[in-house]
Amino acid sequence: MSFRSVAAASVARRFAPTATRACAAVAAPQKFAIYRYDPDTAARPFLQEYTIDLKNCGPMILDALIMIKDEVDSTLSFRRSCREGICGSCAMNINGKNGLACLLYIEPDAKPIEIQPLPHSYVVKDLVPDLTNFYNQYKSIEPWLKCKEGKKPGEKEYFQSHEDRVLLDGMYECILCASCMTSCPSYWWNPEYYLGPAVLMQAYRWIADSRDQYTEERLAWVNDTMKLYRCHGIMNCTACCPKGLDPAASIVKLKAQVAETYKDSWGKMVAGEISKNTGREKGMMYF
Repeated sequence: MSFRSVAAASVARRFAPTATRACAAVAAPQKFAIYRYDPDTAARPFLQEYTIDLKNCGPMILDALIMIKDEVDSTLSFRRSCREGICGSCAMNINGKNGLACLLYIEPDAKPIEIQPLPHSYVVKDLVPDLTNFYNQYKSIEPWLKCKEGKKPGEKEYFQSHEDRVLLDGMYECILCASCMTSCPSYWWNPEYYLGPAVLMQAYRWIADSRDQYTEERLAWVNDTMKLYRCHGIMNCTACCPKGLDPAASIVKLKAQVAETYKDSWGKMVAGEISKNTGREKGMMYF
């Protein structure tokens, strides 16, 4: 037997137990305990267990959910779209932590992998949360560029320096999945008044944008005991963000800018803003 053959046999013997265990783990069935609730039956929510063979399933939690829906139980409901961590549709609570099902790997375990909808939210069905309040709050910050003077015909677009553009990094990447919102105890307590980490981060994204001409009005509107100062820096938002963003840091910067630029005239300004657009305030609640 040649030296190469002896070496190959030695390596095979050395790693055979590891390879056997790895194959066994992949081929072993995995249990999933999934939150079920059907409003049409008015039954109490419950966890239903499903068992699938990981050998025939993709590596992500979303792959398991799709396999269960396609091959085991077609009544299971959940949101999903891009499968690439861009749309935010498949946000849910997996083993006690909020995240995107398409970005979280299946980690084989003797215990069932527990999957529930985003916590402290009304449930439409199964893993589908009602995000009406979240979207209304996002709408309330007016997430678009606002200019007091429009461009005249022939004038160039609104340019931005590299330094000003860098200020938006870490905020514009937010995909509005609501993972941070529904992990925040302050938002659990006052969801109808407190804007929550994602919305406050997006509010600051437009305040920090050098092209926006309504910075003072935006600061005055958000400077409120409930809208902004319900944040107590618990940091759950940053810990669970599937995009690795830091909403807590943006809120700190927002509070600092409010403190630095506060004026006594802001009270009247807020009253004017609310009277001009009553729908902006009415949107911040469940209907």
